[in-house]
Amino acid sequence: MTIRTADSSSVVVVLTDTTQVAQVVGAFKARRKEMSMAALVPGLQVQVEGSYNPQNQLVATSVKFKGNDLEDAQKIQAGLAPAKEQIQQSEQELAEQKAALERQQQEMQEQQQKMAAAQDRIDANKAAIEAANKRFGQLDDYNILDEITVYFGNGKIKVDPKYTPQLQELAKKAETINGYVIQVKGYASSVGSASLNQKLSDDRAANVTNILIQQGHVPLTRMLAPGAMGETHQVGNDKTAEGQAKNRRVVVRILQNKGIAGT
Repeated sequence: MTIRTADSSSVVVVLTDTTQVAQVVGAFKARRKEMSMAALVPGLQVQVEGSYNPQNQLVATSVKFKGNDLEDAQKIQAGLAPAKEQIQQSEQELAEQKAALERQQQEMQEQQQKMAAAQDRIDANKAAIEAANKRFGQLDDYNILDEITVYFGNGKIKVDPKYTPQLQELAKKAETINGYVIQVKGYASSVGSASLNQKLSDDRAANVTNILIQQGHVPLTRMLAPGAMGETHQVGNDKTAEGQAKNRRVVVRILQNKGIAGT
């Protein structure tokens, strides 16, 4: 056992089969009552006699204590028992709650990973569909021979200058195609009123058309009337900023009549 001395230092006491444990009783504390080692409860004030072993442990030959000191220590232990049980129960409940929370967090992480993987598959499928439409798509009586998409900022109708070279290149390519026409369709996200979005899509399509005519030198006879599609044909999730950005667009296509192409 470990005892604390009067100067607050700790001493390891070794109890052996020959250690005598006794309670000092009587008015003058002159009588001794042999006790078992079970009487040495925490908080009991004791007097230990013995000698130190090489490990600097006190090997006790006798341990004595007063009767009233034993009663006080037992009362303290009796009072502490319910508190200890309550603490242990609280610690167990906390451990269970912690384990449950960790399980919930793990399940949430797994669910998020599954959702992210599903979204990746959806995006990949969309990209594959867009690529297929661009290469092999057909529109009523026309073949789609090339296509570019111009994106716009929120509420913006001005064409970003970075798209001008692309539009000019598309116009130059169109010149090599027999019987081509160019289709321009403007779109908007569903953020805001439908009437405003209709006008935004109209203005965006008109501005792209002007670049094709004025800088790409596409004849008016080769331009189909610009289409203002408003909020229709959403390609992105309008509940996210990324999806809204994808929906604010103008799609420009080079078309060739199937009768001319022979297909």
